[in-house]
Amino acid sequence: MAALYADSQLWNKESVFKDRFDAGNSLGEFMASTFEGMAGTVVLAIPAGGVPVGIELSKRLGLPFDCLIVRKIQIPGNTEAGFGAMTSGGEVLLNQELVDRLGLTQEQIEKQMGKVREELTTRERMLRSSRPLLDLSGMNVIITDDGLASGFTMLAAIDAVRHQAAQKVVVAVPTALLHSVRKVEKKADAVYSLHVQQGGPFAVANAYQNWYDLSMDEVAQLLKEMGPVTEH
Repeated sequence: MAALYADSQLWNKESVFKDRFDAGNSLGEFMASTFEGMAGTVVLAIPAGGVPVGIELSKRLGLPFDCLIVRKIQIPGNTEAGFGAMTSGGEVLLNQELVDRLGLTQEQIEKQMGKVREELTTRERMLRSSRPLLDLSGMNVIITDDGLASGFTMLAAIDAVRHQAAQKVVVAVPTALLHSVRKVEKKADAVYSLHVQQGGPFAVANAYQNWYDLSMDEVAQLLKEMGPVTEH
């Protein structure tokens, strides 16, 4: 099982980050002693909310940056919660326990997956312009997002990176639910999360003073300002 690196002084608190940029910079400071300028290492951010976190994290660590496009498969009638996740490469990870509990039919599952495939195609076009992902073979990969709720989106991201023969996979998020961290620890080589909540109702937004849903247009503009992706 992977090791968890966290700031114990922030556990179970609220509003610990100003915004996603502040969270990414703080996360970078926390990880700098190990990862700053590390050769053969790249930061991959999950859009939308993971992009500003990832940009600041990569800047602080002096590492190349790119997107890893993964999307949760939404529960019918619930835009916030998902019963699994899918990557733009077609990898699918389902929360079978939740699927069974909700009594979702195969038809409902396929319908929701179809919606996600369309959205992934749109995001690939907007955010990557058909540009291929960096060659991850033998690389150390830091996957980041703005938080870890159910964990299934991150688990799918880890699978996608493993399939591309990454050497080491590190998960780095500003905030996380401990229960979800335990699931991610089984697939990652290390997990970094400044803020951890041990139990109770959890929302990623609660760790931020300034929180709102980023549009794809905003994410695309951030990536444009970031400049071209380069391999170190």
